[in-house]
Amino acid sequence: MAQSVRTVPEGNRYRSQPNIPYASARRTSASKSSYDAKFEKVLGVLKRDRGLISSIKRVASRYGIDPIHIIGAIVGEHTYNYDTLDSAQSYYVKALAYAGVRISFEINGEHVETFVERPQFDRCRKAHIQESSDRRWSCYENVWNGKFRGRSVDGVRYPKKNFNEAFFQPLFAGQSFGLGQLSPLTVLKMTDRVARQSNFRKLEATNAESVYKATMDPNISLHYMAAIIQDAIAAYKSVGKVDISNNPGLTATLYNLGDPWSRAAKFRRTGQAWPRENYYGWLVNDRIDDLRALL
Repeated sequence: MAQSVRTVPEGNRYRSQPNIPYASARRTSASKSSYDAKFEKVLGVLKRDRGLISSIKRVASRYGIDPIHIIGAIVGEHTYNYDTLDSAQSYYVKALAYAGVRISFEINGEHVETFVERPQFDRCRKAHIQESSDRRWSCYENVWNGKFRGRSVDGVRYPKKNFNEAFFQPLFAGQSFGLGQLSPLTVLKMTDRVARQSNFRKLEATNAESVYKATMDPNISLHYMAAIIQDAIAAYKSVGKVDISNNPGLTATLYNLGDPWSRAAKFRRTGQAWPRENYYGWLVNDRIDDLRALL
């Protein structure tokens, strides 16, 4: 089986950058900035913070990935999906600010762990799903989208919001947080993978404060970023039969889009020679020399 896996060439498949979503353009315009300015700013922050670069290298080594993948994800997030990165230190400060604030993952006063006991989630209770945090929370998410999102169930009208927005943002307007712009739901999905390879314990939705800490504290969030990238590489190798580990633009694309296992299966079905980057990953590959210089 290993012999059938092909290595994706370096660089971009598209000659020019794919279209950037309107939401990203709107955010950048509102901050009176430009993509080039934001890219240069985050690059400057990373150049100055040698301690952060050392942490990125150390964590990447633990997860068996090239640190350029983590760099690409940080640069992509702060160029397109987040207003600015002043310093990594600001995230430590924010993590402390959130500490001690009572947070609960619930909707209409009902905790998510109680909500998923409904019969609609019965298929998620199979042993092979429950034994994996990624499969478990992905299953809950899929059921929410198919059975509850924007629908009336048992006389209750549920909001037309995704699973993360509906349950995991009790205090904050943003969908993702911290250096890696992680969502609480993504952290819960990756907690098994991180716990296996680090000294951090598995996280539970019943301890929302610890989940938010993992999204905000760079000492922890770097592990979750590495796990997301490691998972994407594994998905494309296992299902897509291609090795994307030498193409940071593709891992950045998947970091941006999420759901790598479904995307790997979709790629396999298309019969295309190689997976393709989106606008976010295209930038990473296009400026790869600048990013490699940080390491």
